Amino acid sequence: MHKSFPHTLQLAICLLPFFFPSCQPKVDQEPIQPNILFAISDDQSYPYVGIYGAQELLTPASDGVAKRGVRFTNAFCAAPQCSPSRAAILTGLNIWQLEEAGTHSSYFPRKFPVFTQHLAQTGYQLGYTGKPWGPGNWKDAGWPENPVGPAFNEITYDSVPYTGINKRNYAANFEAFLTQRPANTPFFFWYGCHEPHRDFEAGSGRKAGKKITKADVPQFLPGDSVIRDDILDYNLEIEWFDQHLGKMLALLEAKGELENTIVIITSDNGMAFPYAKANLQEYGTHVPLIMAGPGIVPGEERAQLVSLIDLAPTLLEMAGAAPLPDISGISMHSLLSVPASDALPVHREYVLTGRERHTHARPDNFGYPARAIRTTDFLYIHNFDPARWPLGDPEVEFPADHVSPTGFKSMVGGFHDIDPSPSKSFIQDHAEDLPFFYNLAVAKRPKDQLYFIERDPACIEDLSEHPNFLTKREELRAMLFVALEEQMDPRVLGHGEIFESYPRFAGMREFPGFQERGKYNPKYGKAQLNEK
Repeated sequence: MHKSFPHTLQLAICLLPFFFPSCQPKVDQEPIQPNILFAISDDQSYPYVGIYGAQELLTPASDGVAKRGVRFTNAFCAAPQCSPSRAAILTGLNIWQLEEAGTHSSYFPRKFPVFTQHLAQTGYQLGYTGKPWGPGNWKDAGWPENPVGPAFNEITYDSVPYTGINKRNYAANFEAFLTQRPANTPFFFWYGCHEPHRDFEAGSGRKAGKKITKADVPQFLPGDSVIRDDILDYNLEIEWFDQHLGKMLALLEAKGELENTIVIITSDNGMAFPYAKANLQEYGTHVPLIMAGPGIVPGEERAQLVSLIDLAPTLLEMAGAAPLPDISGISMHSLLSVPASDALPVHREYVLTGRERHTHARPDNFGYPARAIRTTDFLYIHNFDPARWPLGDPEVEFPADHVSPTGFKSMVGGFHDIDPSPSKSFIQDHAEDLPFFYNLAVAKRPKDQLYFIERDPACIEDLSEHPNFLTKREELRAMLFVALEEQMDPRVLGHGEIFESYPRFAGMREFPGFQERGKYNPKYGKAQLNEK
């Protein structure tokens, strides 16, 4: 099925009813289970939402949800990469607790319960459009469907305004889901927007009227016009995510169901720019999080530390469903239901994040093992193997007669854990005259890294060897390792090489060593999915 791209006026009319909804449930209504609309973008860093203060970014739907709910300013994903982060959201576990699902584009073992299952067992109708858990292989891991639920992806546009935007009509697919849902049945719907994942149409932001001088360029990127244009193009795709969210909210308003729907807005990981996505630094893991709906106080901001693994227990509690067993997530219900004027407890003293393999970017299909602990003031990162290149090995040259068994004949550019982009190319092309930005993005890193976030949110100055911060470094390192041991992280229990064995189902490149797509590397680890 196909639908045409809506005109701006039609979109504005569609959004109007959403901005002035009644915030209180009807007094004469019996309490019922709330619906849940879970809106997750692909590669969006905090603070790139209008209400957080981002310039040249129009997000009226997200801003409207924030005004009638709670917006978090210190929310973090579990990993700076999509499939491990999404698995962590679904299970309430950190990535080192998830075996194959803790690395990018591998299996999602069936043994791990997910909150969507528990909602379904409580009577919820499940569905998703766009990107669910992935990329990776859930079918051969024994799942009857994607762990998120059934797909609603049939309706597409004939054309979209800019290349790089997915043709899936997310809002129309949500409407199709609502149409087939049994009457008086609560729903959980996962709106997995593909945007603002790369690629972007170059110059689309300026073509849409955005001003290059107002592009919000993080301090870890140079302020050249190439970078600024790239930021504006990124903003435009965030707006596409927001527009479809607005239409979904308008649909719910028209059906009289918005008041009884919990709306969650977040992202799986940070922006696809150098030193952001695939990095444990702030712009790789710090993401937007906005929640509104029944039982949630309106117009509040929360600075407490929260993790996206906390969403699973929160939603199950609010839905009256059975909790997931033995998880690391903590329900945020008290942060959502109590006004800030009342005494709010500390939700977390710290948030943990981590990463393993991202793309096939190193010989033998190695990843980059790292873990981090984020407190209110500091970010400490531990890199387990500083000899490895953090964002993939540099450019590899092959002899002219080289024959590639994988089909990848070119390794031009290297550093393949950074998504190809104008920003990446600019930094690589200017490595000699902009060494600070180049080294920040791709150079090898020490075992310990420490950042004072209040003063340095862009993670520019590593204080790990500063004499005034050695005590803080050791304190945070000890806290991190105690937590990792409690959660049975293989990296601290002496068998971290198991992560090197896990298969990758996405594309493989021509690096030396193991390069068999979808296969376990027999050189590392013994546990395999079919043996568990």
